[in-house]
Amino acid sequence: MVTTNNETNHYKKLSIQVSLNGLSFCILQKDTISYFKKVNFKKQLDPIKILKKIEEIYEQEEMLNQEVDEVNLIFNNALFSLVPEKLFDEEQAASYLKFNTRILKTDFIAFDNLKDEIVNVYIPYTNIINYFFDRYGEFEYRHGLSILIDSLLELPKETTGPKVYLHALFGHYELVIIENGKLIFANSFEYDTKEDFLYYLLFTAEQLNLDPNKFELILMGDINKDSEEYKMIWDYIKNISFMGPFHPFTFEEKAKPEQELSEYLLIKSL
Repeated sequence: MVTTNNETNHYKKLSIQVSLNGLSFCILQKDTISYFKKVNFKKQLDPIKILKKIEEIYEQEEMLNQEVDEVNLIFNNALFSLVPEKLFDEEQAASYLKFNTRILKTDFIAFDNLKDEIVNVYIPYTNIINYFFDRYGEFEYRHGLSILIDSLLELPKETTGPKVYLHALFGHYELVIIENGKLIFANSFEYDTKEDFLYYLLFTAEQLNLDPNKFELILMGDINKDSEEYKMIWDYIKNISFMGPFHPFTFEEKAKPEQELSEYLLIKSL
């Protein structure tokens, strides 16, 4: 089958990010993001209540009811475990999760194959998968940490020591550490205060023998120079920067987020 330029120009890709404390949506058409919507919850919700929120948004947002050619769904939760590919057995997938999360008999276990011979085993929300399957048919879904790790492993390899990447969201963050193009650490931390935010970062650095005066901390996600968390870590870590340009797309004016870095995973999934 030959794809014409006209078909390419009208090809629409929808990306949806689902977390316990918020939702975000965007639509890419060719190289332009034509739609963006973000909804923050005041508190964490369970998957049943999240689905109700999704249904409400689809009733209100006309742009989400247009036909699209491709759908990507991102789950962002702490229900995951990273496993070396050579040790992974699909039939034993639940066993990799039982030590760090509570598993119910009804839970569906999914996994993503990552770069660097890593498998991310996780629990998605099946009620939300079923909702989008009924609406769109077959589609792709991945865990947010999978997208984050793969995107960082694609960056040019450097030999200047470990780089610590912190992807912040409301109430939690992912920490990914890469050295010489190899993943050496990845985890997710929930926090209530800026002191908690700092503690997990410094504790991880201490456990890995990383000197706060030497390693580079690169920030992305929902954090900026006005954030209380940023102001606190600035007193303890010497080399801090924000992720630079990370995508080739343009935004229609009505679809531009306040901070592009806050939608890193959503955009990188396109």
